[in-house]
Amino acid sequence: MPGEAKLRELVEQREPLTFRFEDDGLVPNHPRWPMIIYPGAVTLPDDVNPAAVFEDLFSTNGWGDGWRDGIYDYVHYHSRIHEVLGIARGTAEVRFGGDKGKVLTVRAGDIAILPAGTGHQRLSSSSDLLVVGAYPPFGTYDLCTRAEQHDEALRTIPKVVRPEKDPVYGSEGPLLKAWQES
Repeated sequence: MPGEAKLRELVEQREPLTFRFEDDGLVPNHPRWPMIIYPGAVTLPDDVNPAAVFEDLFSTNGWGDGWRDGIYDYVHYHSRIHEVLGIARGTAEVRFGGDKGKVLTVRAGDIAILPAGTGHQRLSSSSDLLVVGAYPPFGTYDLCTRAEQHDEALRTIPKVVRPEKDPVYGSEGPLLKAWQES
């Protein structure tokens, strides 16, 4: 665990990239809030455990229930909870937003914040890909992959409230402005 002082050294203030995706009939995406990418937000020197850096960072900002893994290779989304993905190691081509979404390359140090409903699918990756995921302190994890889940997701997604903190930059983070309640 790097500790708070070390985290401050490793986290770089980055301008967020934001992406909005339309409902494609299978993946609803979020009706109001964009997906946010912080490219190169975390410096990962050789003397730190990269997964532990992301776990500590997210936890410090109130995002928990963390996991270490990859990204599923099929289209899926979560209709009852937001998700943050920190790329601890490797690279991946990920399609965000469903079949009509956007393919992005993510690499070690990048962070993606997905509002509830945002589709994601790993198309390819390096063999060493390691992703750390986490969730805000409310909501219920679900995994949606089927067209039959779409109508219910349209009802539940707007009910998932905005987190109190950005998982990277805390109470002053760009997420809070990008995800206004209006």
